Amino acid sequence: AHVASLEGIAPEDQVLLMAGTPLEDEASLGQCGVEALSTLEVAGRMLGGKVHGSLARAGKVRGQTPKVAKQEKKKKKTGRAKRRMQYNRRFVNVVPTFGKKKGPNANS
Repeated sequence: AHVASLEGIAPEDQVLLMAGTPLEDEASLGQCGVEALSTLEVAGRMLGGKVHGSLARAGKVRGQTPKVAKQEKKKKKTGRAKRRMQYNRRFVNVVPTFGKKKGPNANS
């Protein structure tokens, strides 16, 4: 009642906190483990839940990306054929360009 008159928060909207955890409304202070010289905080109830740390957002990006079916691809070359393909790509089909060389995965 004293907090309600000072801060203007209705008694049913107040929550009592000890060490950051809310105490139950019906329980007495002794049942909640409150001892002498314990620090208690009075706060107003907020809409929504309390998010602790980053565990609440774990897997957020993977969970919201749409699932895309895998495509059928050609079998990759191995051994001599793969080396031949690398040689041709690196030394035979080279187009001389100015500026810095871009990597094999560059999209621009």
